[in-house]
Amino acid sequence: MFSKKPDSSPNSPTAKPMVSRNNNPSTFSVIGSDVIIKGDVSADTELHVDGTIEGDIACTSLVQGEGSAIDGGIQAESARLAGTVNGSISARELVVLKSAKVNGDVHYDALTIEQGAEVEGRFAHRVPNQRASDAAPSAASRKPSPGDDGGDDEPKLSIAH
Repeated sequence: MFSKKPDSSPNSPTAKPMVSRNNNPSTFSVIGSDVIIKGDVSADTELHVDGTIEGDIACTSLVQGEGSAIDGGIQAESARLAGTVNGSISARELVVLKSAKVNGDVHYDALTIEQGAEVEGRFAHRVPNQRASDAAPSAASRKPSPGDDGGDDEPKLSIAH
């Protein structure tokens, strides 16, 4: 009964992938607090990081846990950061929670920063309809010309008390 070899034919359920990469948009991936990844991470869905990543992250949506650390750039449609980030960030919707510590330039369409969050770097509003992968190089390569006071077309950051 238990010594029978499992069926490894192509029609066997174990030979088929459980879920294909792009067919289930409601799935998410979790990197646990005990995991350290050295290398770039790419995900087609939501990525929840509680561990440490030493490399760049590209994903649809990023949720970073309070105790996590990311040493690399982040490119995402939306990102909710609560841990430590050392690298540039490019996101359409970015939320920096009060427990977050960010060291790097930030490129965004919509930005929310909770009181108490620490950010060391420059903020740059992305051009509307600009893809996340295009924002960081173009904004980072822009050098202000002498006498450039930013003009009235630059977005302003207001902090409410």
